[in-house]
Formats: sequence, C-alpha cells, structure tokens
Amino acid sequence: LFPVMVNMGISRGAAAAICASPASIILAPTSGDVILAAQASEMPLIDFAFKTTLPISIAAILGMCIAHFFWQRYLDRKEHIETEMLDVNEIKTHAPNFYAILPFTPIIGVLVFDGKWLPELHIVAIIILCMMLSAVIEFIRSFSAKEVFAGLEVAYRGMADAFAQVVMLLVAAGVFAQGLTTVGFIQALIDGAQSLGSGAIVMMIALVLITMLAAMTTGSGNAPFYAFVELIPRLASNMGVNPAYLTIPMLQASNLGRTLSPVSGVVVAVSGMAKISPFEVMKRVSVPVLVGLVIVIVATEILVPSTLG
Repeated sequence: LFPVMVNMGISRGAAAAICASPASIILAPTSGDVILAAQASEMPLIDFAFKTTLPISIAAILGMCIAHFFWQRYLDRKEHIETEMLDVNEIKTHAPNFYAILPFTPIIGVLVFDGKWLPELHIVAIIILCMMLSAVIEFIRSFSAKEVFAGLEVAYRGMADAFAQVVMLLVAAGVFAQGLTTVGFIQALIDGAQSLGSGAIVMMIALVLITMLAAMTTGSGNAPFYAFVELIPRLASNMGVNPAYLTIPMLQASNLGRTLSPVSGVVVAVSGMAKISPFEVMKRVSVPVLVGLVIVIVATEILVPSTLG
C-alpha cells in the first residue's frame, strides 16, 4: 500500500506512519499475546477477543485515524513536503486474488468452530486445519507437491523461530514475575495504588505506563507484556479487581509502545521501505499512538467493569 498512497499524493513520512500504525492495535484473536491475555483474564477466547477487546480496538483505531489526518497534514505543511510519483512496475504477484482470504481463515475458524455453529475446536486445531486447507488449494493450483512442501517448510521454519522466542520469553517472564513477588514489589504496588484512593484505575494506569515504557525501550511488544501479564491474576485477586480490566490496556500498551521504538521490527521495516529515518517514523506516529493510548484507557474504564459481579 505504500507506493499506492505515495502516488495518490500522500507524503513518504505520512504513508510510512500509516503503514506502521496498524501494528500497534490488537485485532487478531489468534495472536499469542491475545490468547495469553484471555487466560490471564479468566475469559473464553472468543468473549475476550471479540466482545471485550475488539470494541476498544475499533475505538482506538478510529481515534488514531482522525489524529493521523491532522498530524500528518500539519507536519507536511511545516516541512513543505511536495508530492512525488513512484515507479510500481516492478511490483508483481503470481498468486491468484482469492489467496488474499487465506490469512483470515483462522479468524473465520474461531468464529465458526465455537460450539454453536460447529463443534468447538482449540485454536491450535483450527490453525492446523487452515494450513492443511491452504496446502490443498496450492496443490490444486500448481499440481506440484514440491512447491507445496517448499512453502510448508518456510511456514515450519517461521513457526520454529517464533516458538523459540515465545518459550524463552515465557520462561524469563515467569522468573521475572516470581522475583518481583519475592522482593515485595507486587505488594508495594498494590499498597501504593490503594493509598491513592481509586486503586483499580491507578493500578491500571501504572501497568500501562510500565509496559509501554518497557516496549519503547526493548522494541518488543511481547517481551514486556509476557513479563507483566504473569502478575495480573495475583494482582486482581489481591485487589478484588476484574483481571480483564488490567489486562486489556496493558495488552494494547505493549503494542502501542513498540511503535514508538526506533529499534522495533515494524519501525525498522517501514523506515527501510520508505527510505526515511526510523526517528522520522517515530515522530510521525507519536501523536496518533498517544491518542490511541488515551482512548484505550478511557474505553476500558467505560466498557470493562473494574470489579467482578
């Protein structure tokens, strides 16, 4: 979409910021951090992803869209940026257009195999079925088992890399959470929040700020979220707070924070594609991301009950 936007008259910086921003909002029910957040919130995945998190995500996206319009226009006028045209002749694809639906089949599977329409299936089973479906479609299209298995090998290697990272993060997160508990950090955090009056919202904002700053520093959304989500069940139980009330803003903050990091994968990739500095991308996304963070906090306060029952 980057060359399309630039050739429509959008500046490089604005187009890059628009490409980077969607990665900062959680929408996928099949994402590992969403699944972990649902477990920490003690909610079924579908209820957590679609009924609780999705409305907050949509509100944040709409707010960020509006912020993008005014912020990018302000920066373009301030920097006197002129429009340009990019050569798009080298952009070619050999896959049929209907392949665009395949990445969305796990989400469709989560909605269909929910126990009401069809038998309830675990998210892992749904993803395996979707991979098998894609492999069968690719074989019918190419009649080449070699090409199908070459594609599956790429998928398997990507899964292995992601699995290795996630396992290490989970192990480190468990050790980190236990260490914080042992040194009394958790109890001090609870006491500090309760001493300020409205303990639930103070605790929620504290977790959001800590997670976002950690994401900005490390360039990873998963690392700080996995580290701090381990604390949620204990915090919620000790304070009598709805765990989802603490988990959802922290989940969103972890992804919003990485978009403001010059070393995050999304910022590096987008800045390289646009041939601009990562700090330029950060500047372009800063105001929309902060607007999104405020909306997430406000929407959580409105839509998610702070206590159970």
